[in-house]
Amino acid sequence: MASNILAIVGRPNVGKSTLFNRLIGGRQAIVDPTSGVTRDRIYGQSDWNGIYFSVIDTGGYVENSDDIFEEEIRKQAKLAIDEADAIVFLTDGREGVTPLDEAIADILRKSGKPIFLTVNKIDDPILANFESEFYSLGMGDVYSISAITGSGTGELLDAIVKCFNPQHEIDHNESLPRIAIVGRPNVGKSSLVNMLTGEERNIVTPIPGTTRDAIYTPYKSFGFDFLLVDTAGLRKKSKVEENIEFYSVMRAVRAIENSDICILMADASMGFQQQDLNIFGLIKRNHKGIIILMNKWDLVQKDNKTLKLYEQEIHKKIEPFTDVPIIFTSVYEKKRLLKALEWAIRVYENRKQRISTSRLNEVMLPIISQNPPPIVKGKVVKIKYATQLPKPYPIFLFFCNHPQYIREDYKRFIENKLRENFSFTGVPIEIYFREK
Repeated sequence: MASNILAIVGRPNVGKSTLFNRLIGGRQAIVDPTSGVTRDRIYGQSDWNGIYFSVIDTGGYVENSDDIFEEEIRKQAKLAIDEADAIVFLTDGREGVTPLDEAIADILRKSGKPIFLTVNKIDDPILANFESEFYSLGMGDVYSISAITGSGTGELLDAIVKCFNPQHEIDHNESLPRIAIVGRPNVGKSSLVNMLTGEERNIVTPIPGTTRDAIYTPYKSFGFDFLLVDTAGLRKKSKVEENIEFYSVMRAVRAIENSDICILMADASMGFQQQDLNIFGLIKRNHKGIIILMNKWDLVQKDNKTLKLYEQEIHKKIEPFTDVPIIFTSVYEKKRLLKALEWAIRVYENRKQRISTSRLNEVMLPIISQNPPPIVKGKVVKIKYATQLPKPYPIFLFFCNHPQYIREDYKRFIENKLRENFSFTGVPIEIYFREK
């Protein structure tokens, strides 16, 4: 088993996400007392005694349910079981064996995978005897743990890693571009990921807010190699009423913060709305590359002027930062999806480019000489030279004698000239004037 993948499976609200967070050493999965919080498969990396492995957190498995989410959760759990090399079957020691536990045990036995029956919430020695009834499931050894405190997890991991092959540290893909797909709920984010990957990796339903966690999906096809990040829909704060949705939005914001490029998806049939603009501002403030993807273009009644009018309207709303690719697409009809990826990689390259100080001054100083800053309060501002700072995104310093007298309109002029002479399409630029 070279892949070393561990899936955590169990009925709702037994502590799967808490155990997942403990194993990966972070808080990637949402933890809430409400059952059914984890809907999609969440991936993370862990290691124990020098053996590295991936961990999959699944939604709570529910048998014979007509609920649309529970049906999708059941499907995702089965996919996780298929992907895994070993499975932690997590149960609740305080509630004992339930009929649903027995049903899940039957399914897991058929998988033929190594199963580690784990009894959670045993955080008191008095409760240790509670594990005995779980032997009735006929799945061999029973491991008692407390996912919250970590008690017993060491013994469990000792047993699990015996199923895995020793290998070098998993490639965390730190060098790969991270492309976050963000936008309001129900604009087609998960559908886009599923379409690109060719599998139903993320749950898709007509109900807004289906995706709650940020899902990292490796993508390697058509010459592309990067990580796609599908995120929870970002709603206005006044509509974020559930605690769960609040945490989901926080995960989406964090995904923006941890990404390189953001594909901002909007519903073309509804136009570029204020919340789309708010998300655009959030991406810009975090200095991430931006591509605007107007999805559901197939639903728009159009003529030969419609596209241009849409572009003009969007540019007017996002100005002064209008040097942004705008792509009109239809995930349903599979139109211009690869174009969106091509632009994402191009913007990624734009964002990480470094311009030498000599080249920067060779281009910009003549422009500044011909168009010097306006005289303010009798002060003549003279810009001596410029340099780009060694940061993950483009920041330029212009050294001059009176930086306090540089007006905002002149700063925009400098930015426009930088964009005209160097390729920064889709990338926010920071410009500062400092006294030499």
